[in-house]
Amino acid sequence: MSSETFTLTIDGKAVAGADTFPVVNPAVGKPFAEAPDCSQAQLDDAMSSSAAAFLSWRKDEAKRREALRACGNALMARHEEIAQVLTREQGKPIAKAREEVLGAGFWFQQAAELPIATDVLVDDDEQRIELHRKPIGVVGAITPWNFPVILACWKIAPALLAGNTLVLKPSPYTPLSSLKMGEVLRDVLPPGVLNVVSGGDDLGKWVSEHPTVRKISFTGSVPTGKKILAGAAPDLKRVTLELGGNDPAIVLGDVDPKAIAEKLFWGAFNNSGQICIAVKRVYAEENVYQPIVDELARLARSVKVGDGLAEGTDLGPINNQPQFMRVNELIDSARSDGATFVAGGTPVDGPGYFVNPTIVTGLEDGTRLVDEEQFGPVLPIIPVRTAEDALERANRTHFGLGGSVWGADSARAAALAGELQCGTGWVNQHGALSPAAPFGGWKWSGMGHENGPWGLASFTELQVLSIAK
Repeated sequence: MSSETFTLTIDGKAVAGADTFPVVNPAVGKPFAEAPDCSQAQLDDAMSSSAAAFLSWRKDEAKRREALRACGNALMARHEEIAQVLTREQGKPIAKAREEVLGAGFWFQQAAELPIATDVLVDDDEQRIELHRKPIGVVGAITPWNFPVILACWKIAPALLAGNTLVLKPSPYTPLSSLKMGEVLRDVLPPGVLNVVSGGDDLGKWVSEHPTVRKISFTGSVPTGKKILAGAAPDLKRVTLELGGNDPAIVLGDVDPKAIAEKLFWGAFNNSGQICIAVKRVYAEENVYQPIVDELARLARSVKVGDGLAEGTDLGPINNQPQFMRVNELIDSARSDGATFVAGGTPVDGPGYFVNPTIVTGLEDGTRLVDEEQFGPVLPIIPVRTAEDALERANRTHFGLGGSVWGADSARAAALAGELQCGTGWVNQHGALSPAAPFGGWKWSGMGHENGPWGLASFTELQVLSIAK
C-alpha cells in the first residue's frame, strides 16, 4: 500500500476524511492506497465554505482570470506527481496520464481568455437595455473514472471564470488524482472557491441534492444521469449532463483502408476504449469491408497491453472490476450471437483487469455488442451496401454523442456527417476535441454543453438591466 496520505480540500485546508476506503490499481486488481471518505457533515462544511467564498469571488473578473492562469501553471508544474497517481488508479499508460494533466493545465489557460460579454439590446432616447451574464452560485461537479483530471477541469475552469464556486466529487474508482489536484490548487485559489471531496455513491447523491448547490455538472452513465436529473428537479437546480455514447464510424467505399486504419483504430481503442466518444461500431461499405477488418485486426494484434507504468505499454487495463465483467459479458454475448473474433476475444492471463484488443465480425444491429455502449477494447465491424444504409443504422439508437465518416471525397463525407444525429460529426478523424468548440450530446447522450463560450454560458444566468433615460 502507498504510504502517501490523501486529503480532502475543504475551505482551502487539508482535511482527513471521517473514514477511508481502498483504491484499486487495475493493473494488479488490488488496493494500493486509501482515499478519505467524506461525511455528510464534512460535505456541509464544504458547501458552507463555497457559499461564503462566492460572495467575494463573484465580484472581481480580472482576479478570476489571473487565478485560472495560475491554476493552469500550477498543474503543469506538478503534472508528473499527479500523472503517477492517475496511472496507478486509472490504469492508462503514463505518457497518456501526463498528457491528460498537461491538457488540463492548458484547458485552464484557454478558459481564462473566454469573454464574458455584456450585450446592449436597446439604446435609444428613452431607455438602455443591457443583457448581463451572472454567476449561478455554488456548483456541484461529479466526474467519471476514465479521464478524471481533464474532465474535472472542463467543469472547474468555466464555472470559476463565470464567478461561481465549486464542490468537486470524483468517481470512487479514481479519487486520488482529483484529491491531488485539489492539493495543488488549494495553494492558488482563495479558501472555499474549490472544494474537493471523495466518497461513494451516497456522497454523489448528497452533492446533487444538497440545498446549497444551484447547478449540477455531471459526466457519467445514462442511468446515473437520469437519477441526478430527477434529484435536481425538486429544487429546480440547473443541470448539465454529459452521458454515454455509441458512436458509429461510417467507412465509405472510396477510402484507402491502409491510409485510414491507424486513425480509425485509435479512435476506437484509445484509453482501452474507455471514452464516451470512442468509435463503438463500424459500418463499412462492402468493397472495403474485408480490407478494413484485416487492417484493424493487424493493429489490434500489434499493440502492447500491460501495466501503464511499464515501458512500451500502448493500452492499459479496464479501470474497475464491474466494467471488466461487463466487457467480458458483452464478448460472451457476441460469441453466443455467432460472432467471429478476428483478433482478441479473451482476457489477458494474470492479475489485473486486462482485455486484449478485440475485433468482431458476423454481428448485425439488434445484438448487444452493436446496440449497447461497451466502453472497452472491443469493436464490431458490420458490412453495408450503401452509405445511406449505414447512415440509417448509425442513427437508429438512443445515443447521439458523436460519429464519424471516412471517405476520399471529403465534401461528400462531410455532407453525410452532417446527417448524423449527434453532437459532433467528424470527417476522416474521430474524437478530436478543442477548447474552442462546444461538446455535448443529443438524445440520451446528454443535456447542455461544455467548453468554449457555450460551456461558459451554461454556468451563468441571464439578467436584463433596463435603464430609463
